[in-house]
Amino acid sequence: MYGYDALLVVSFGGPERHEDVLPFLENVLRGRNVPRERMLEVAEHYYHFDGRSPINDQTRALIAALRGVVRQPIYWGNRNWHPLLADVVRQMRDDGIRHALAFATSAFGSYSGCRQYIEDIGRARAESGEGAPAITKIPPFASHPLFLEATADRVRAALAELPEGRLVFTAHSVPLSMAQASPYVEQLESVCRAVAATVGRADWKLVYQSRSGPLDQPWLDPDICDYLRKIRSDVVIAPIGFLSDHMEVLYDLDTSARAVCDEVGVRMVRAATPGTHPSIIRMIAELIEKEPFVCPADCCPPNARRQEVSRR
Repeated sequence: MYGYDALLVVSFGGPERHEDVLPFLENVLRGRNVPRERMLEVAEHYYHFDGRSPINDQTRALIAALRGVVRQPIYWGNRNWHPLLADVVRQMRDDGIRHALAFATSAFGSYSGCRQYIEDIGRARAESGEGAPAITKIPPFASHPLFLEATADRVRAALAELPEGRLVFTAHSVPLSMAQASPYVEQLESVCRAVAATVGRADWKLVYQSRSGPLDQPWLDPDICDYLRKIRSDVVIAPIGFLSDHMEVLYDLDTSARAVCDEVGVRMVRAATPGTHPSIIRMIAELIEKEPFVCPADCCPPNARRQEVSRR
């Protein structure tokens, strides 16, 4: 980490108890035109798991693994729940950090997966006032060989459980206007091709999940559940678009998609997310030892900001 005196891990954040759920969702939805009924509907997904998203525990595990390879102090700040990014940047300022490198737990380029994190960091620095550390965000890393290696390893393990299953990759759906303004779909398709080739599967399908925006707004499709009802086949589902487990994996795949498979009488195996796979830790170690490429000012513009509820 030449020239940097700290690593900042930035994540989406998620609630950890029942009473956190509504305040968390209100943070996610601040400034967005989402009906309260929709928020309460999504809250039920969290209550199904006692109000606890796995994402904070996954981030803690990632940081614990990184402590073995990163010499500098590691800080952690979330976009939507404690530890909140603004509070952490103030702590970094008080600790005398001058210039930190930020790793966001989002592999693919899009407004919400890249540019919005840059904006979040900028607001947190502004709130911290004079003496706030400079913070440089590492760009999306979907094409990194070690990310591909970790993902392929997870998919290979799932295929071993159900060798005859169709290979289906999933990623978070976004509005078409957002997708067209970013490299999101191109990067997803590239990763799917590379991983499928590595595990020896010529046939695969990329589908989408977790759409919750206005019905009159075009989003990326097909939806995973619609696709499962169409093919009625044993499947291995690989959440290619997600670095770690969170509510959109637990509920939309392990709960909803599995219910569809049970409904149509087919078997389903879900590949693990990369999480703390050793290749991911090696990848981050490599990224922070290189002078990071700074995203251009016009990358992943905020066209059609999402009006849905994300459930991390």
